[in-house]
Amino acid sequence: MTTAGDIMHRGAQWIPAHETLDRAAQLMRDLGVGALPIGDSNDRLCGILTDRDIVVGCVAMGHDPAKVTAGEMAQGTPRWVASDADVGEVLQVMQDHQIRRLPVIENKRLVGMISEADLAQHLTEDQIASWAESVYARTAGR
Repeated sequence: MTTAGDIMHRGAQWIPAHETLDRAAQLMRDLGVGALPIGDSNDRLCGILTDRDIVVGCVAMGHDPAKVTAGEMAQGTPRWVASDADVGEVLQVMQDHQIRRLPVIENKRLVGMISEADLAQHLTEDQIASWAESVYARTAGR
């Protein structure tokens, strides 16, 4: 059985909710990623921040990324999977919630992230096609 732990990208890092978006952008650049999980003061997942969130939700709205925090950008209920979750569960969560990046948690700690690139490297063409059709068909026009 292939698990979330098998396909995730290890070494994911939190951005604390109190950190500003300019710092988040720098961390994304340094890590070579387009998304960061947002952690609250108790190291609990409270959201995901993407590079698109910074551009569309802050800069394009005329806000200063040095004055807006990651926590202010956190919206909705964050989704995640356990590291021992079956890949079918991973795909289902991503499809059901139309998300392209998924944090992986083990013993209440962030241990990795699953992105589209991770799926492409570890799944069959049929699995990828089904996932992409489900996620992108619902988000077309956004």
